[in-house]
Amino acid sequence: SNCSYPATATPADKPATPPRTGAVPTVPAVVRAIMTTNDGTIGLRLDNGKAPCTVNSFVSLAQQGYFDGTPCHRLTAAPELAVLQCGDPTGTGTGGPGYRFANEYPTNQYRPFDPSLKQALNYPRGTLAMANAGPDTNGSQFFIVYRDSLLPPTYTVFGRVDDTGLATVDKIAA
Repeated sequence: SNCSYPATATPADKPATPPRTGAVPTVPAVVRAIMTTNDGTIGLRLDNGKAPCTVNSFVSLAQQGYFDGTPCHRLTAAPELAVLQCGDPTGTGTGGPGYRFANEYPTNQYRPFDPSLKQALNYPRGTLAMANAGPDTNGSQFFIVYRDSLLPPTYTVFGRVDDTGLATVDKIAA
């Protein structure tokens, strides 16, 4: 996959170097990571095969310590949207790494401006996806779906949370 990470108009909210650009490896297909929270660990299986640019960025930020001490600032419990959102060092929902990148799976399965992009799909429990503010505005914020949720296919899915991790997320959401 050919990845680019252009600078955003707003600078990084915590020092971050953009990840390497250009062709990034898509193997191994799954990259494992562990997220440590005050309530326990959350095991992540990152889908490098379907979302290599996203995984490249996420791993780069994690290795730089960008997420260290960062709160999960948003918890929704609506019947159609049950997510825990993390990855913003400001804790406000507006922070980011000073760069952005394009949407990947499932958005890239549709043609641009396809009306289907507005129709909600099921994002199943355990989905790990990027939060964004519109097309191709991915940065550092991500969310974990803890109950099946309905969202348009405009949020890049880049992995899954393991069962132990879901138990931790359930504890946070309780």
